[in-house]
Amino acid sequence: MWPFYVGLCLLSMAGLSFEIALTRVFSLAQWYHFAFMAVSVALLGFGASGSVLSLFPPPRDPIRLRRYAARAAVLFSCGVLVSLFTINFLPFDSYRIAWEKVQVLYMAVYFLSLALPFLFNGLLAGGLLTALPARTGPLYAANLLGSALGCLLAVSALPLLGGAGTILLSAAMGTLAATLVAWSAGSGSRQPVTYLLALTTIALTVLAIRAPAFLHVRLSPYKDLSYALQYPDAMVLSRRWNAFSRVDVVKSRSIRSAPGLSLRSPAGFPPQHGLYTDGNLRSAITDPAAPGLDAFLDHLPTALPYRLRPGASALILEPGGGLDVLLALRGGAGAVVAVESNPLAVRAVDDFGGGVYQDARVRVVVEDGRAYVRRHTARYDLVHLSLNGGQRPVVSGAYSLAENYLYTVEAYDDYLAHLNEGGLLVVSRWLQLPPSESLRAWALAVTALERAGVPHPERRLIAIRSWATSVILVKNGEFTAEEIATTKAFCAARDFDLVYYPGIRAEEANRHSVVPDAAYYRAFRDLLFASDRAAFYRAYPYDVHPPTDNRPFFFHFFKWSQTPQIVQALGKTWQPFGGSGYFVLVALLALALVASAGLILLPLALRRREKRAEGERERQRRRAWAFAYFTLLGLGYLFVEIPLMQRFILFLGHPVYAFATVLFSLLLFSGVGSLLARRFRPVIALALLCGAILIYPLLLPVTFRALLGWPLALRLVAAAVGLAPLGLLMGIPFPTGIAALEARAPDLISWAWAINGCASVLASILAAMLALSWGFWSVLLLAAVAYAGGLVAIIPLGRR
Repeated sequence: MWPFYVGLCLLSMAGLSFEIALTRVFSLAQWYHFAFMAVSVALLGFGASGSVLSLFPPPRDPIRLRRYAARAAVLFSCGVLVSLFTINFLPFDSYRIAWEKVQVLYMAVYFLSLALPFLFNGLLAGGLLTALPARTGPLYAANLLGSALGCLLAVSALPLLGGAGTILLSAAMGTLAATLVAWSAGSGSRQPVTYLLALTTIALTVLAIRAPAFLHVRLSPYKDLSYALQYPDAMVLSRRWNAFSRVDVVKSRSIRSAPGLSLRSPAGFPPQHGLYTDGNLRSAITDPAAPGLDAFLDHLPTALPYRLRPGASALILEPGGGLDVLLALRGGAGAVVAVESNPLAVRAVDDFGGGVYQDARVRVVVEDGRAYVRRHTARYDLVHLSLNGGQRPVVSGAYSLAENYLYTVEAYDDYLAHLNEGGLLVVSRWLQLPPSESLRAWALAVTALERAGVPHPERRLIAIRSWATSVILVKNGEFTAEEIATTKAFCAARDFDLVYYPGIRAEEANRHSVVPDAAYYRAFRDLLFASDRAAFYRAYPYDVHPPTDNRPFFFHFFKWSQTPQIVQALGKTWQPFGGSGYFVLVALLALALVASAGLILLPLALRRREKRAEGERERQRRRAWAFAYFTLLGLGYLFVEIPLMQRFILFLGHPVYAFATVLFSLLLFSGVGSLLARRFRPVIALALLCGAILIYPLLLPVTFRALLGWPLALRLVAAAVGLAPLGLLMGIPFPTGIAALEARAPDLISWAWAINGCASVLASILAAMLALSWGFWSVLLLAAVAYAGGLVAIIPLGRR
């Protein structure tokens, strides 16, 4: 039996490695909101494999079964290669989808072709479960163990091989699995096939290490990096991968980055290099030796806090290309701590930043910003959240899915706790009309002050704006008349507009960059002095509620009341999916539903029609309960997995680390649970699981607060150990249900595999949509409800 266990383990390892690599490739080649679709694509393939197996059962003969397994592994590798070519060469363009109907077809082909590898992966796993039901526990354990190891493989391979190399390595793992299984299937005529598979494995491994240029991931033509490379003198100076990003440094005389620079600036732009993360311009690396640099920096809105706090000690979070660090040094800061979560960004500034990080006053820390402020107790005169990334259109909520734990109420609580007496929290955001991004940052500041219980929070706030950006100052204390006078003089000299200061008059606002109805002044004032803050949020055209760690979607401004506006503008704005934004999730849910019905449910319906004569009443009832049970398991597992992945981004610092760690832990310990499944009474196991799911929302916030300051390695270990009990219990219900079917209706095993996959596909999208609207813990509550339904369903399915 060892070839089946080893082959299944290797192929599962390849499948999860490919799935994680897809999240990085989607973020790079398209946009962040595609990344979570890797889970849906994988589950769609697995579910469809159940339908195929139901119509075409695997052979039972051991030799033929080994050949079947080897073919499935080879087809998996072929599917991986097809997927890579699809990503690079299919002309899918999300910007043109609203007026080119063929793009809808391309989108369907795009996602369905990516499901192919997982279809063949599922044919191996589900085929072995169907052919060897007595070995369900060990096979399921090998499947989950391999999947867990695949998480580690992806995180290790991405920094070394990049996205295309990691995908090719996944294909090599598939042919390695096929080689081992084929070698065990027999001798003689089988040996040439085995040698050919071994040579293919070696060739794919070599390609993974030295991927040819035509296989490198191609960016969307609308990414900032794609635009930059069209400049005649553009030159890529550096391109590096790590587990969670690709960072490019581009040189061109046309690259300019000066967020909110005053139009009265007497200085020209200094030489700059573009710093791009996943193809998006994060910030610029500025030459510190450029002539006129002091005047250039002094006319940025973020120069104000250094006028108010000369010689300040400054904590700068996520400085990117180092512009804010340079501004702090030229503004007279006495000491600067720059906390940057991406080591590749630090390396880029070291290589091309002219020594700004080598200044004796600067200390660079490579760490997540939230973890740093939790771990250290030092206080500062300034805590500055750097403005990273370009201006985002928010009419459609197209960037809704991006979690950002730097902009939550709990994060602001931490920042305020690290201010010296009289210290300033500095927040800079882009402007939009109606006010959205800047207003939400303002709501966070107001809420944090109110949570701190300070008297008269309105006396601790100042907001100014340029033509493009806003700067919000939150003081640990009340602003003095002298500080207000300095702010007014600073703005008047640079044609910046006052938005709010204690005692501002309406005629003082909206004087330079004039907007209709003094929109920023009125929105900031109305929110601050609203007698019923909840009523203000309900009446405002966008969702500007302050995000929390439970719902950390700073860029999610969508309200259903925006629907007529979005429909009217559909296809008339140059945005992904024609400006449909949040409705992309609805469209993807509909696509997943149709694909699930077509690939999973329709073949099963045809098969049932063939066997209608056999449909006794008891059998129909058993099928209905089995349908309910495995549907609820699919919903429950993903309603736990998806929100935990998103929630652990705060604890581990990066989406890929959270994705890989949560998957690794849940799959590994689910494998252990599957081995122990026959030792548990199913009702007791499901009851314990429901209780554990309800307890985790209470334990995780406390645990995160206590351990967030630990080094990353220890946090990774703590996350894996903390998820172990939950993963172990989640591994029991599925093999328990398979064992019950084995005893009563073994021909329904493939059908159950398909239904579970179908439910999982829909759950992966529903979980993302529900988390946006209600928060992560609400999704976990629904997971407990689903497993409770499974507890009810398992009783008539099998009590032992």
